[in-house]
Amino acid sequence: MASQDWLSKDFYAVLGVPKDADEATIKKAYRKLARKLHPDQNAGDHKAEERFKEIGEAYAVLSDPEERRQYDQIRAMTTGGARFTAGPGGAGGGFEDIFSGMFGGANGPNVRFSTGGRGPGGAGGAGGAGPDLQDLLGGLFGGAGGPAGAGGFGADPYGGFGAPRGPRRGADVSARTTIDFRQAVQGDTVTLTSGDGGRVTTRIPAGVKDGQKIRLRGKGQSGGPGGEPGDLILTVAVSPHPVFGRDGTNLTVDLPVTFVEAALGATVSVPTLSGEAVRVKIAPGTPSGRVLRIKGRGVKHASGDGDLLAKVQIVVPQRLTDEAREALERLAAQEDGVDPRAELFAKASQ
Repeated sequence: MASQDWLSKDFYAVLGVPKDADEATIKKAYRKLARKLHPDQNAGDHKAEERFKEIGEAYAVLSDPEERRQYDQIRAMTTGGARFTAGPGGAGGGFEDIFSGMFGGANGPNVRFSTGGRGPGGAGGAGGAGPDLQDLLGGLFGGAGGPAGAGGFGADPYGGFGAPRGPRRGADVSARTTIDFRQAVQGDTVTLTSGDGGRVTTRIPAGVKDGQKIRLRGKGQSGGPGGEPGDLILTVAVSPHPVFGRDGTNLTVDLPVTFVEAALGATVSVPTLSGEAVRVKIAPGTPSGRVLRIKGRGVKHASGDGDLLAKVQIVVPQRLTDEAREALERLAAQEDGVDPRAELFAKASQ
């Protein structure tokens, strides 16, 4: 907060407490107003939003003993009889009157205060290299003085007095969690535990991907007085499934079929992630690697449900009976002269 705001704003009046209010009274008044004026309770009410910021500013100063002491000293300048005038010709004293007692009293040296540059030719130097007001206030109340235009009023983000301009938002926090494949596809509610024992329960949306980041609003570190909490940035790791894979919103599965089923055609069962089996038709002559699409059995999504893609994998028998071997030998004799790799070699030579 800029120092001129401290001179113009009555933080006690903002919170509705007397100037001698103790810490408990100030905190109670702030909490009561914060509940009443919080943006969640006053959606779209810009006046309530401004008042919420004002009470946050007031509490940020009055809840800190050092900030409050500095604020009271500065406010005393405007309420204790000292008057600020533009020059020595006014009815009351200028800046000299305020600080004369601090530098030797009425009989002390004649100290003049400049609000312009530091050098002899500064805008407010009156031909001399008098001390800058920012330097004096900074030295008296703990602020960091600086050259006008670099660290003067309005340039220092803390106004030279160490007070924030408004409620300080809490920092964001990063975390990781691992969920299983089914939780990622269907969505689930998980509870996270921090190192200090804190617990956060949140909903993992259906369709979350491995490595995806989810922002949990308001679940990060607490903010300063009147400030909003930060967010929790959650990175989700998804454990693989022994049967199902994923391709976008589609689920994938390798479907074993026998040579006879692929050659002659058949209707077979296919498992789904929900546990329910569905029946699909294998066309006669289906080759290994062909993908069968089962509509609506993939990832549930707002833009449309995905499908289940079943990839045909022909299973070669490991043991043959004498009858099966004879049947295959007769088939081989009928296909004598057919080279299934001829096209492959033709393309490879191109």
